Amino acid sequence: MLLFDKNPEVSMVIQEKPPLHDQLEFFIQQAEKARPITTTVAHPVDSNSLIGAVEAAEHNLIVPILVGPETKIRAVAEENNLDISQYEMVNTEHSHAAAELSCEIIKRGDAEALMKGHLGTSELLRAVVHKTKGIRTERRLSHVFVFDVPNYHKPLVITDAAINIVPDLYCKKDITQNAIDFCRALGVEQPKVAILSAVEKVKPNIQSTIDAAALCKMADREQITGGLLDGPLAFDNAISQQAAIDKHIVSDVSGDADILLAPDLEAANMIAKQLIYLANAKSAGIALGARVPIILTSRADKTLARLASCALASHMVHHANMK
Repeated sequence: MLLFDKNPEVSMVIQEKPPLHDQLEFFIQQAEKARPITTTVAHPVDSNSLIGAVEAAEHNLIVPILVGPETKIRAVAEENNLDISQYEMVNTEHSHAAAELSCEIIKRGDAEALMKGHLGTSELLRAVVHKTKGIRTERRLSHVFVFDVPNYHKPLVITDAAINIVPDLYCKKDITQNAIDFCRALGVEQPKVAILSAVEKVKPNIQSTIDAAALCKMADREQITGGLLDGPLAFDNAISQQAAIDKHIVSDVSGDADILLAPDLEAANMIAKQLIYLANAKSAGIALGARVPIILTSRADKTLARLASCALASHMVHHANMK
């Protein structure tokens, strides 16, 4: 994992391991030592989104630019006793304009990340992927959840549980590459990717097994780089080496996966929610594949999740700046 120098230019990186089960807190602590990243906050007109932006700023994670109806933002600040006088504010009429203007600020080079306020994810992402006004790249957008699971030995990334509903092979290629690049930004030299299905063998009537085999061959041909892929793998032998041994599966990924690539959004979302509500996992998440990381906070997110999501974006920005 990365430890950033206090120097504003973030010129030094050393290796340090997080304590078990305080992994999200570790990401926050390390990001607090770096320069805060300038972040446009699109339409923060409710308590959760505005408090989240202010809390992140107070933890030295971001410098927010509040984009939205000024009267509404100030009313929410007054209602929650928040001092926002030190933060730049850009007035817009409505949420759609706030999303578009937030992207425009990033395109000008005046911000390094985008944070969702009180508007729908689809509305924000429409502005992000707009052909002329957006901040899209050639890479497909995707979402990563980062989990601190009490009975797993390191941070676990699950993708894509929020954006791509039924990804085809080429979409999965981008989802995989996004997740690998993300983990490398967190200091994982060669992320291990478990490509999930219901079974471990290639079955012509189960498309996810065919996609898994194709993705592994694409990695062999360097169409996907930087990670170690294996699949198809069922969930048990992806996270348990003993389960793989019992099924006579020889794999360098089994039991040590950094990334779980789910076959579709439904599977990824169910895995994610099960880890949170049945395994007491802590989680944070961001969207990848645009010019900048996108902090997609949820109304249900608590303080830790909001801060950790900002910290993950910070790690990505500083990693990109050091290339």
